[in-house]
Amino acid sequence: MRTRLAPLLAFAARSRVDGGFGYLGADGSLVDRPVETWISARMTHVFGLATLLGHPGARELAEHGVTALRSGPLHDAEDGGWRSAVGDDTKAAYVHAFVVLAGATATVAGLPGGRELLDEALDVWDRRFWDDDAGLAVESWDRAWTTCEDYRGANANMHGVEAMLAAADALPGPTADLLRGRALRAADRIVHGFARARDWRLPEHYTAGWAPLPDYNRERPADPFRPFGVTVGHQFEWARLCLHLEAALGEAAPGWLRSDALGLFGAAVDRGWAADGLPGFPYTLDWADAPVVVARMHWVLCEAVAAAAVLGAVTGEPRFERLRAEWADLGDRLFLDPAVGSWHHELTPDGQVATDTWAGKPDAYHLSQMLLIPGRPVRGSLAASLGSR
Repeated sequence: MRTRLAPLLAFAARSRVDGGFGYLGADGSLVDRPVETWISARMTHVFGLATLLGHPGARELAEHGVTALRSGPLHDAEDGGWRSAVGDDTKAAYVHAFVVLAGATATVAGLPGGRELLDEALDVWDRRFWDDDAGLAVESWDRAWTTCEDYRGANANMHGVEAMLAAADALPGPTADLLRGRALRAADRIVHGFARARDWRLPEHYTAGWAPLPDYNRERPADPFRPFGVTVGHQFEWARLCLHLEAALGEAAPGWLRSDALGLFGAAVDRGWAADGLPGFPYTLDWADAPVVVARMHWVLCEAVAAAAVLGAVTGEPRFERLRAEWADLGDRLFLDPAVGSWHHELTPDGQVATDTWAGKPDAYHLSQMLLIPGRPVRGSLAASLGSR
């Protein structure tokens, strides 16, 4: 594969700014926009993983991220938690899941302040976002935690599962058991419940009472975080997380985790691949499996590659390795920008750079994980996989 981790990390390092990590444009220059917590937390996680691998300069960048998240402008020292961005006081589950992930990876990597960041982020997640009656997380609050948004989303809960598994690997003991149990409850409702009941068409949007909203954002189908319809990349991502959860639970894992992962993966491939007659996976499908947003997003292909790699590792079936290699080659041919080492974030179906949903190259999270997962043991988290080399 021509895509390599070292050039990607060198590119991502350009995002360092006071208070966290910024949004990078296509050429690697910083875009003039407020510092965002989801980017800062993701970059901290990425450089934390690179620290575990001993990449030069990664530790200092990861430490910068931990310090920024603990005491920078994104952290709300008065009301607690993290703002979505400088100037945006929304307290979002999606954002806080990535702060938990960053803290967990920093803890495993032994970074100063990592455990403190993880403890605080988990406390906020537990008190403000986790709804134990629902077995899922609520979506967002205002700054003072007085008004909770009525909307509920699968996306924030998906990353909540990822974060809780990572935190469990960083905090062994009863806390780890609690977090893995919560991750299982979330996957049970979203995947084994909602997705399986709809023949592996996973609903993304819900009411406050967790009734699916199939028409949500029909008028804004290309929304970067809440698109209309079935999001193909999330089917791959949930499939992979089910297998990480299976590995984390060991002998206590229910059999449906693997069978559901296979169901989600198979549906994403059968319905998504070349759905518009051209190679690749469209961003979204409608409920009759017709393409809605046909743009090719880099993260969707990254998650397809990663899910195929994990399925190949746990099943031993050669077909998954063939798919992983085929899709990784597609990424090299279409998405890789060799001038900077990162992937274009959005392409048209015929391979031209597009910016309708994602301008620039702000995210190293999906691509770095795609590069790190193949060939490594499947654990609850990627940090734990790297630590078990």
